[in-house]
Amino acid sequence: MTNKKKIGLVLGIMCFALTVGICIQVRTVKNISSTISQNYEENNLRAEVLKYKEKYDNLLRVTEEVDKELQQQIEKATENNSELEEAKNQINDGNKIIGLTEVTGPGVVFTVADSDIDPNTVVDSSYLLVHDKDILKIVNELKNAGAETISINDQRIILTTSIICGGNIINVNGERIGSPFEIKAIGSPEALANLSRPGGWLSKLRDRGVNVSEPKKSNNITIPKYSGVLNFKYLSNVE
Repeated sequence: MTNKKKIGLVLGIMCFALTVGICIQVRTVKNISSTISQNYEENNLRAEVLKYKEKYDNLLRVTEEVDKELQQQIEKATENNSELEEAKNQINDGNKIIGLTEVTGPGVVFTVADSDIDPNTVVDSSYLLVHDKDILKIVNELKNAGAETISINDQRIILTTSIICGGNIINVNGERIGSPFEIKAIGSPEALANLSRPGGWLSKLRDRGVNVSEPKKSNNITIPKYSGVLNFKYLSNVE
């Protein structure tokens, strides 16, 4: 092989190696740019969520302050006035019923959570999860047992509450909540604790492998008020 051929061969190999190196570098830069871009978008989205959460928290704080001030004004206006005092009590009782005030009383508290069983060991792994229909069944059984007020992960159950599946979470009052689900109910502790009876939905959930704690009786359960806005579009007074 002549020197010219040797030099040509070496130059060819070097050009090929250089081309491969450039391609690898370009691909690496693209991957890094894609990762940086994705991280940038995620950080922007996270910052946007935090910004709206801060606005929501501020509005909620202002609303609570206004409610407190309104209650103080009502107390002053009804002081030493039996007629206004009676009207105030009716308003307070009404707010308790529709969920606009925090309430406390005797009842039960228990937790329902997705199963710890390996989903690969069962035919249908969906039976190991807590679904929206399970929560609805529990709420209905609590109501049938005389529960006067119910909350799920501190979401107050009211007349217009929606309980809807949202993938691996459940939407309650439009709020996304996930397992474990802490359920509180105010009413007769003995009657509500009977929810754990054989044949009840809690018993059926246990048979499926779902984690269900025994309803714990308590004489001092606190359930927060409904945090949303009541908006009745179709109701009107009968004249």
